[in-house]
Amino acid sequence: MSEASTLNPAQHSSHLRQSVTIHVNERPVELPEHDATGWQIKQAAIAQSVPIQLNFILVEELGHDRTKPIIDSEPVHVTDHSRFLANDGDDNS
Repeated sequence: MSEASTLNPAQHSSHLRQSVTIHVNERPVELPEHDATGWQIKQAAIAQSVPIQLNFILVEELGHDRTKPIIDSEPVHVTDHSRFLANDGDDNS
């Protein structure tokens, strides 16, 4: 009997799927796991053609008009509902 067949459906699903799709600047970005640093999120976004740079400021959107700045070394637990904004910090709007 394989390990997968001994897991209940919820365990089986999480066992097979470790990656997660977040959004950075409204674009989907796939991460290999649910824990990443701000730096890793920016690297993954750049590798997946999101037009940002590593020196951009990363901000997590928490909902209800709340945000949280994420520094490069900060660990973040992400889900498929996680959304981030990345910008150069120059607010000339």
